[in-house]
Amino acid sequence: RKIKLSQKVRGHRAKWVELAATNAVESLQGRLSSKQSILNRFIDVQEKLKLDFLPERIECFDISHTGGEGTVGSCVVFDQNGALKTDYRRFNVKGITGGDDYAAMEQVLDRRFTRLSKDEGKVPDILLIDGGKGQLTQAKKILEKFQLPEILLLGIAKGISRRAGQETLFLSSGSGYREIAMATEAAGLHLLQQIRDEAHRFAITGHRQRRSKARKESSLEQIAGLGPKRRRELLRHFGGQQGIRKASQDEIGRVTGISRKLAENIYAHLHNIE
Repeated sequence: RKIKLSQKVRGHRAKWVELAATNAVESLQGRLSSKQSILNRFIDVQEKLKLDFLPERIECFDISHTGGEGTVGSCVVFDQNGALKTDYRRFNVKGITGGDDYAAMEQVLDRRFTRLSKDEGKVPDILLIDGGKGQLTQAKKILEKFQLPEILLLGIAKGISRRAGQETLFLSSGSGYREIAMATEAAGLHLLQQIRDEAHRFAITGHRQRRSKARKESSLEQIAGLGPKRRRELLRHFGGQQGIRKASQDEIGRVTGISRKLAENIYAHLHNIE
């Protein structure tokens, strides 16, 4: 049933109502246009990859670290309406040789599809990997392990110049990979680039947060006599290591479990006092 709303507004207030209505219409039109644009890009991906179905869900994975430190894997998800941020996930990678991107990708994908095997999450139509054939090989191993042949495996690798628009696309085909050519202006390529860039951004953000946290914690771990329980109490009391640095020796000594001598050592360590 349609409901009609009417109101009696005059003068300058009527102009505000009119402006609000105009803005609402323009906002709605913009959203509808954006959704249509994304849908058109999905359709172009279908056409360029010669698929017999229109993809509904694309998941993209990327790995980020600095010299092997604080390795984090990211998963971003797009559907025909755009980014599904509630489905984004980060994975702290552990137990691998630092800088081994292949092992990192294998671990991240294994954890992702282990969750799926427990009915946590949805099955993607396309699994997009930021990388070339090496990374795709790790992804293929995981899909075979979890018996998911229906998922289309696609890699997007930057060229030698690493410039946008010069990427190479690899589509898993049988026991090998088929290179896919897309014009730089192709809507489908723009979608894949957008998703790849979002996965990269999400991975870097997570990596920086993990690296920062690890460095803060490792600084406190170097202080003799300051165990995990006391470290947690210090961080809780001052709200982080920056707060501890700003505190005086007396203020540190007032924290539960921190003796006068330990407070002196903490203050000296954080301020590089011999």
